[in-house]
Amino acid sequence: MKHSEKFETNRKTWNTKVTLHAQSEFYDSANFKKGKSSLNNYELKALGDVSGKNILHLQCHFGQDSLSFARMGAKCTGVDISEEGIKLAKQLNSELNLDANFVCCNVLDTSKFVSEKFDIVFSSYGTIGWLPELKPWAKMISERLKPGGFFYIVEFHPIAWMFDYTVSPPIMKYGYQQKEAIYEEYEGTYADANSKMMSKEYGWNHSLGEVISSLSEAGLQIEYLKERDASPYDIFPGLVKNDEGMFELPSKIYPLLFEVKANKKNRQISSLHFFL
Repeated sequence: MKHSEKFETNRKTWNTKVTLHAQSEFYDSANFKKGKSSLNNYELKALGDVSGKNILHLQCHFGQDSLSFARMGAKCTGVDISEEGIKLAKQLNSELNLDANFVCCNVLDTSKFVSEKFDIVFSSYGTIGWLPELKPWAKMISERLKPGGFFYIVEFHPIAWMFDYTVSPPIMKYGYQQKEAIYEEYEGTYADANSKMMSKEYGWNHSLGEVISSLSEAGLQIEYLKERDASPYDIFPGLVKNDEGMFELPSKIYPLLFEVKANKKNRQISSLHFFL
């Protein structure tokens, strides 16, 4: 596979992150096990009642969101490139007596490992930046959706990824539509900035135009694109907490998140029209 060495570097880094993240305050595993949902207001509002729905969760890490959907009555399948993440997700699924399913594979290969079609395909917060191009991703999403189903993503805004956060203060360094991979090597992780682990990561920037066009070209109908000033996560420097407990730039000079919902149309049955 093209970019296989870069994917392998990322896989190794995510395998190292799993144990660290599971023990972090950021993921709050103790309260999660007691019943706290890991889902945020944006996705909960967008997806609505998921009871009885089949959900495919792309790039699920160690499964908290997938298991939160299972607690809400959905049948959820989570996919992730990290075998350590999938191993922990399966352990949590068993420990919490839930019925989610977890598959270890590169998200772009999902259709090779998962044949089921779903009511909802879901992706959130820091996922598409690990993918070199979005057309194969969008094609896979369309393949895995039932007619009448929908795809929903809530993701960090591409403007936020134009900055190099390994220096202080951050500097705008990367192109909005940059095609070349971005390699970063730094100490720590977003879930524990004080960790001594060394993250080695390849990422790619994707414009909103690329996101929308890729989904549309794969046969999905865009219902909406929303841009949001506030993030549930305090992962960028200089954010302040607002009255709703969300994090935003004091200046609100650019959005931090975007949401896209896209529908797969029901198959149209051709009909003959007779005229008298």
